[in-house]
Amino acid sequence: MTALIKSIREVPSIDYYTAGRRTCAGCGPAIGYRLLSKAAGPNTVFLGPTSCMYVANGHQFLTSPYAVPWYHTQLGGGGAAGTGTAAALRALMSKGKRKVEEVNVIVYGGDGGFADIGFAGLSMAMGYDYKRLLFVLNDNEAYANTGIQASSATPWGATTTFTPSGKVNQLGNLRMKKNVALTMAAHPGVKYVATATLFPPLDFMNKVRKALSSGGPSFIELLTPCPKGWFFDPKDTVDLAKLALETHAWVSWEYAEGRFSLSYRPRKPIPVSQYLGTQGRFAHLNETEIAEIQRMTDEEWGYWDKMDKLGQIVLPWVSSPNPAVTSLISP
Repeated sequence: MTALIKSIREVPSIDYYTAGRRTCAGCGPAIGYRLLSKAAGPNTVFLGPTSCMYVANGHQFLTSPYAVPWYHTQLGGGGAAGTGTAAALRALMSKGKRKVEEVNVIVYGGDGGFADIGFAGLSMAMGYDYKRLLFVLNDNEAYANTGIQASSATPWGATTTFTPSGKVNQLGNLRMKKNVALTMAAHPGVKYVATATLFPPLDFMNKVRKALSSGGPSFIELLTPCPKGWFFDPKDTVDLAKLALETHAWVSWEYAEGRFSLSYRPRKPIPVSQYLGTQGRFAHLNETEIAEIQRMTDEEWGYWDKMDKLGQIVLPWVSSPNPAVTSLISP
């Protein structure tokens, strides 16, 4: 397995995701891309389904921030394109048309690319046997590229352009967030599945290296705070990622060869209201609605705690929002 990074001093100094991009200030997915490319190294091919990371990185003026090969795929085509690239490399090497070497194939997709429109293709890809094939969902919890529309990964209660809080619907998004990583872990014989966020950075970088060395297709769901869609100060992106962990709003874990373990356990959890209160997308919520989110967060954490102690996945089942809360929505 590729050596894990033990300290910040061991992080490679060379950037393979460089200047020349047009991402927003404090862009979470861009920070994630930089960490990802450093962890993967130069012998890597990146693929990008349509998303912010396509439009802001390689869409206009023939510029690109990538110092390694990269190409764009259709929004729903990430799974097929990643599998096809891995298959092509295998075929070329087996026929002697390319030297035999380890090449990383990494597909970096957003909510549409993996949680929604490209979900079926991702599922298909996880069933193959291609080594060093990694799919990373940069989960900013919305379709940020096209105007902050809700996705299946948008949290309950968040306001988006498709689920605005207003007179008709005071609450905002009424659907509970899909756990994409758990659905990937359900695939037979899966080698490696994990979740992470931008803090601590070595956690994500080492999970990338573990995934690429796992011996088969792998998946990481990376929470990437979005200043534009979440309405917070761009300088607070990484701090917000840490706060997500400290409040149990986001859970960092890994599932390797059928063994589950938590990667981050707060010493003393912080009320989820502190996480919600830093983001404008939740500014409309009242105390009752915030208390309901705290209840659901606590209820779900019980399952994660149980899984960590068992070393096995137990499907979390969190009861739907209290009718007394959802009834606050105007008819």
